[in-house]
Amino acid sequence: MPTVEEYLQAAWKIHQSGNVQQAMQAYQQVLAQVPKNANAWCYLGIALHDQRRYHEAVEAYEKAIAIQPNFPIAWNNMGNSLRYALRPEDAEKAFQKALVQNPNYVNAYKNRGTFHAWSGNLELALQSYSKAMKLSPDEPETHRNIGVISLLKGDFENGWNEYRWRWKCPEAAQYAYKQPKWQGEDLQGKTILLYAEQGLGDTLQFIRFAKVLHDRGAKTIVHAQPALMAIFGLAENKAALGIDRYVPNSLPIEHPFDYHCSLLDVADVLHTTTDTIPMSRAYLKASPSLVQYWSGWLSRLPKSKRKVGLVWQGNKDHQADIFRSFALSTYEPLGKVDDIQFISLQQGFGSEQVPTWQGSRPLITLPDGTDQSGGAFMDTAAILSQLDLLITSDTSIAHLAGALGRPAWVLLNKMPDWRWLLDRSDSPWYDSIKLFRQSTQSDWTGVLKQVKDALEHNESSQL
Repeated sequence: MPTVEEYLQAAWKIHQSGNVQQAMQAYQQVLAQVPKNANAWCYLGIALHDQRRYHEAVEAYEKAIAIQPNFPIAWNNMGNSLRYALRPEDAEKAFQKALVQNPNYVNAYKNRGTFHAWSGNLELALQSYSKAMKLSPDEPETHRNIGVISLLKGDFENGWNEYRWRWKCPEAAQYAYKQPKWQGEDLQGKTILLYAEQGLGDTLQFIRFAKVLHDRGAKTIVHAQPALMAIFGLAENKAALGIDRYVPNSLPIEHPFDYHCSLLDVADVLHTTTDTIPMSRAYLKASPSLVQYWSGWLSRLPKSKRKVGLVWQGNKDHQADIFRSFALSTYEPLGKVDDIQFISLQQGFGSEQVPTWQGSRPLITLPDGTDQSGGAFMDTAAILSQLDLLITSDTSIAHLAGALGRPAWVLLNKMPDWRWLLDRSDSPWYDSIKLFRQSTQSDWTGVLKQVKDALEHNESSQL
């Protein structure tokens, strides 16, 4: 019969395989029999954290520490959960406690660094990462995180060098092909496979580099998300983007090619800087037939009013979504601005909030089936072509608007994704985008005041 610790280790293997719920039941079974088992409480905390039940995770770690005060792993994990629970002071104390108990704890330095980075304290973050590097110089996650900070600060030269380490992180899923990875070789007469490595927004942003390589004489095969096949597959867009063939990455590649490279890595290989970003103006077009349809649909709205689209929720599975997305009610103060008709472009998760809208002006919703019959983003792209403005959180539709050259105001949390850089209201990636930034983490009040003032002063060429 296995010991309690052997049983916990078996449950942990189940946990690591991705079956968090089954593992959590095993941890709870142990605690039902041995309620003073500190390891079981710690494992339970990890399971709760993985289910985004951060407050409950903190409680589990507290019980583990009450039983075993000298428990750096529990202190470190609790710091992470406190970070997501928006308790920064307590998170810092937890990380510090872990490091007092184990001064050589690499993961605690890494996690503390990420905590400081997300809080906007970049120098403190770099100090923690530096300490982690001294203890473990070849730790890929630390290099990657330093790369993210460098890119965020606009230091693309150091940023690309460090961010390249992401491919060595455990969660990386780089394709393995017998053909070589492109490192800048002459592509005249060659075929290169270009693939997406991250989310839809990333692909919309970096697809521009297919055109750059196509102009160098390459034939391009783009292997990316099925959801983008329709909009990238439009004849106008395929030509403008230099895409010779688009293959959804739900299917294997069966076409011959000479080199492969992720779309994002093309920017790295080309030593892209903020001054050399290509195609910052519109490089996508909406379907003409859908533009005609939505022009007619939107014409039914009051003609004297400015038409402004709203999006508030991004991918809920994104690790930073708790910081970058917000509730629909956050937009309600904008309803006091005269002569505006708001239209919800939110789809999927987050759209259930629409009935709760209490703005002083109505929020128009789109018909069921939008973006479903013609393909993802197809209707939205056409709608954006007819709106005066999009106001959105940091999500893929912001990249869609930028790629279409449509005016968009993007609301950013205090420490945004690296591509939006720091301390600027414009984006070198998209000429049509204006950025509004938090001054305090998780406080959207000041951001909305800026947006409201801008709307009242018609700060858009389209308004």
